[in-house]
Amino acid sequence: MPASTATTTRARHVVVFEPDERGHAEEWLRHIVRLLHDERPEIRVTLAIPQALAHRLAAETTGTGAFAIAPLSQSELRGCLSANLAFSAFARWWTMRRHLNRSGADEAIFLCIDSLTLPFALGLGLGGPKVSGILFRPSVHYASFGRMRPTLGERIRDRRKRILYPLMLKNSTVREVHSLDPYFPAFAREWYLAGDKVRALHDPLADEFRTPNPTVRSPRFPRSRTAFLLFGELTERKGVLPLLRACERLDPETAGRTAVLLAGRIDPPIESQVRELVRAIRTSQPDLWLEVDDRRLSFAELTVAIQSCDVVMAPYQRFVGSSGALNWAAGALRPVVTQRYGLLGRLVCEYGLGMTTDTTSPDALADAIGHAVRVGPKTLIDQARARQFLAHRDGRRFAEQLLNVLDTERDRAAVTSARARRANAS
Repeated sequence: MPASTATTTRARHVVVFEPDERGHAEEWLRHIVRLLHDERPEIRVTLAIPQALAHRLAAETTGTGAFAIAPLSQSELRGCLSANLAFSAFARWWTMRRHLNRSGADEAIFLCIDSLTLPFALGLGLGGPKVSGILFRPSVHYASFGRMRPTLGERIRDRRKRILYPLMLKNSTVREVHSLDPYFPAFAREWYLAGDKVRALHDPLADEFRTPNPTVRSPRFPRSRTAFLLFGELTERKGVLPLLRACERLDPETAGRTAVLLAGRIDPPIESQVRELVRAIRTSQPDLWLEVDDRRLSFAELTVAIQSCDVVMAPYQRFVGSSGALNWAAGALRPVVTQRYGLLGRLVCEYGLGMTTDTTSPDALADAIGHAVRVGPKTLIDQARARQFLAHRDGRRFAEQLLNVLDTERDRAAVTSARARRANAS
């Protein structure tokens, strides 16, 4: 074909959507942004995210035309984050549809497709674009884990998922579902007609953790004590209140050998309870070292804090899904104390990442803290298996799989060529 009549292949254009600025979203988006800085010719990405999250990513979202940011409006955020789950589901579906129309994109990725199961189960589409997303909280297969007696609420929740999941997967609009639970894809293939759409996706370890910043100051845990750290968004589901009540129950000898740091922003609904408990503990447990750093810590600060502690606390309250706390703790070869229930409990047991207990019980948590102090934190983690756990949790691979790139030799060659041009230019 003559050069004058040759056509150029149109780059794929994807909208990545996430209305919640908390939790995993920032870390995952950083992996996507860094991948796009490789000057990929085959894909463009529009990030439909909250303005606050866009500000935090601003330093990394300059210098490339591979993506754009479409901040969500306040009215869009109110609908998408509504406490009414059905209303929130349709608000997210409609908001994504609006941004696809505005951008002209031909693909949609939800960083939490769990919230969209109802619209897609009802057969709704997005006007043509195909959909993929991360399934964060599958739980219908937990019975196969054993030793888990579900509550009435959990049985109702899973019955609803058993209805919605197969219907969502049958929807032709849904191209692929990425499961952070590595055990769910096999279950889906066995039980769902379109279960082969479910693929395992490893929750990645933050790049900052692999290359810590030496200028960031570490927390000053007192010497000769076992240092326990609870970090991140300090919400009720993370077990902040049971952990503080466990601190009240420590025997005097254990209290005198223990340091506890809560590092992260306290969720407003529990702030007054946290303050009251901390005041009470400082009166009843004068020998316990207890500090609260109530603010959003940067990834660099979290990295140093985790590497400075002895034990990472993750006392989730029968939480469903994956937790970055496991990745960060394993990356520092620090044992974790977490729930026996669900995916977290299974991963900790299978890879020797620490201890599991009934984290809803302050007495059980107090016993776990006492055990860690007595036997020593290093005895609680299997370092070889922890490294095996981390083997595939690479941020670049995460972004490549999520964006469905590098599937062909042509794509690989294009990226290699772009890197060579940059190297020659420098």
